[in-house]
Amino acid sequence: MKLKTELSKYVMVIATVLVILFFTIATGGKLLFAQNINNLIAQNAYVFVLATGMLLCILTGGNIDLSVGSIVCLVGAIGATMMVQNNVPMGISIVVMLLSGLLIGVWQGFLIAYIKVPPFICTLAGMLTWRGLSNVVLQGLTISPMPDKFLNMFNSYVGDIIPATANVNETATVVGIVICLFIILYKLKARADRTKKGYENPALRDEVITDVILIAVIMFFMIKLSLYKGIPVILIWVAVIVAIYGYITSKTTIGRHLYAVGGNQKATRLSGIDTKKVFFFAYANVAFLSGVTAMIVMARLNSANPTAGTNYEMDAIGSCFIGGASAYGGSGSVGGVMIGAILMGVLNLGMSIMGVDANWQKVVKGGVLLAAVVFDVVSKKKQD
Repeated sequence: MKLKTELSKYVMVIATVLVILFFTIATGGKLLFAQNINNLIAQNAYVFVLATGMLLCILTGGNIDLSVGSIVCLVGAIGATMMVQNNVPMGISIVVMLLSGLLIGVWQGFLIAYIKVPPFICTLAGMLTWRGLSNVVLQGLTISPMPDKFLNMFNSYVGDIIPATANVNETATVVGIVICLFIILYKLKARADRTKKGYENPALRDEVITDVILIAVIMFFMIKLSLYKGIPVILIWVAVIVAIYGYITSKTTIGRHLYAVGGNQKATRLSGIDTKKVFFFAYANVAFLSGVTAMIVMARLNSANPTAGTNYEMDAIGSCFIGGASAYGGSGSVGGVMIGAILMGVLNLGMSIMGVDANWQKVVKGGVLLAAVVFDVVSKKKQD
C-alpha cells in the first residue's frame, strides 16, 4: 500500500520517462540528439510560460483562460508595429508590450472577480476580441523581421567561458554541476530544518533515490546542451519565470490563498480571505505572462502575424491537467505543470521525427489529455 501511494505521486514522471524511452527507440535514438533537445526547448518555451500562468487560474477552482493565445497575438502585433514600422526603441516597446498584457489581465480580472462574469464566458469573449484587434493592428499582414537586439534577447546562447575543447561548451556542464550541488545542499538543509523543528522527514532512502534520478537527468540534459551550442538564453528566461511562480505558489500567502479558494471558495471567503483579490491576481498574472510569451514567440518566428498564438491556450491547459493539476481546482504545482509541458513537447517532437500526420498528432494529444483528466476524476472519487 505504501509503495502504491508513493508511485501515485510520480505517475506522470514515470509516464514521461516511458514516453521518452518509446520515442528514443522508435526514432533510432534521434529524439535524444543534442540538436533535438535544443529544439525541444525552443519549440516549447511558450508552453512552459503560458502553462505556469494558466495554473494560477486552474487552482482557483478548475477555471481556465481561453484568451491567452489571442493576447499573445495582440501583444506581438503591438510590439512589432512599434519596433519595425515606427522605429520605437526596443526598451520602450518591451515595456509597452508587458503593460498591454497586464492591462488586458486587469480588465478581465476585474470582470471576473468583481462583476462576477463567469471566467469561461469572459475569456471566450476576450479570445475573439483580442484576436480581432490584433488583425486590425496588423491589417492582416505579417510584420518582419525583428531587430537583431530583440532576437538576441531570446534566441542566443550563453558563451563558453571555459573554451577548453573545440565544439564543446564546458560552461553548460559546469552550470549543471553547480545546479546539482545546490540541490544537494538545499535538500540537506531542508532535512536539518525539519529535524530541528521536530517535523517528520521523508524516508532517507526514498529521498536519495529521487535526488539521484533528478541529478542524473539534469547532468544528462546539460551535457547534451554542451555538445550543441551551450545553454539557450530562452532556457534562462523560462527557468527564472518558473522559479518565481513556483515560489509564489508554494511559499507566499497569495499562493496559499489560491489553493484555498480552489479547495472550498465559500469556506475561504468565510475565513476572512478576500477571494475577489485572489481571482483578480490569477487572471492579471496569466495575461501578463501572455505578454512575455508574445516576445518569446516573436523572437522565435522573427515576425508578428495574424495567426500567432493559435491554440496556445489548449497547449497550456493540456500541460496543466497532464501535469497533475486538478480539474476541480485546489491541487497542482508548477513542477508538475513543467512535467506536463515536457510530456507534450516530447509527444510533438517524437511524432514529428517519426513523420506522423499532424491530424493524428492531435488525436494522440487529445487522448493523453483525456486520460489525465479521467485519472484525476477517478482518484478524487476513490478519496471520497
